[in-house]
Amino acid sequence: MECLLIEKTKSTPAISFDPKSYKLTIEGQSYPENAFKFYEPLFSWLDEYLEQLEQATVLELYFHMPYINTSSSKCIMMLLEKLENAYHEGKKVSVRWYYDEENEIALECAEEFKEDLNLPFEISPVVD
Repeated sequence: MECLLIEKTKSTPAISFDPKSYKLTIEGQSYPENAFKFYEPLFSWLDEYLEQLEQATVLELYFHMPYINTSSSKCIMMLLEKLENAYHEGKKVSVRWYYDEENEIALECAEEFKEDLNLPFEISPVVD
């Protein structure tokens, strides 16, 4: 399976989904004009990847998103729900969400995502 790499822009995060490292990274602000169009390739890639992911493999998703608009938030929740479903199917998935210590809104956002999920979900401040 190919890597999914999307360059960071002013309004979209950098995406680095590498199937060989079992690490998926989303980093940067997210307020694209059409969030569902932006995130659609991630949904498709993740669906295909999770389908072939072996039970013993530990998949980690890293987030560091200082700002997420409402439509992006819905897309991130859809992404997390895909991971939650895989977790309930017995796959080993976990989320690590990083936030800047001075950004309380980013922390609250991560906590809101976490409370709706049962999969391992760690929230940590970014250490400079």
